[in-house]
Amino acid sequence: MVLAHPMGRVMGQVIIRNLDDEVIERLKAKAATQNQSVEQALRDIVSTAVKPTRAAVLQEMDRIRRMTPRSLTTESAELIGESRAER
Repeated sequence: MVLAHPMGRVMGQVIIRNLDDEVIERLKAKAATQNQSVEQALRDIVSTAVKPTRAAVLQEMDRIRRMTPRSLTTESAELIGESRAER
């Protein structure tokens, strides 16, 4: 299910069925020790679980770097000089 967020973002919802009562109690205890709601604790757990690895981030950075020219073809000083000459 997808709901509109008050800040204009679209936020999804997930329902988890058939959790063991002991798991729920441990989640409640963990949330309480961190002064959080169970819902916030679960959001943090799920967000951490799907966070990209360092290797994945570095791979994406390399992919983007390969799309970027190694050096500019024109020096900035040269461009400024040309602009001044046109005036």
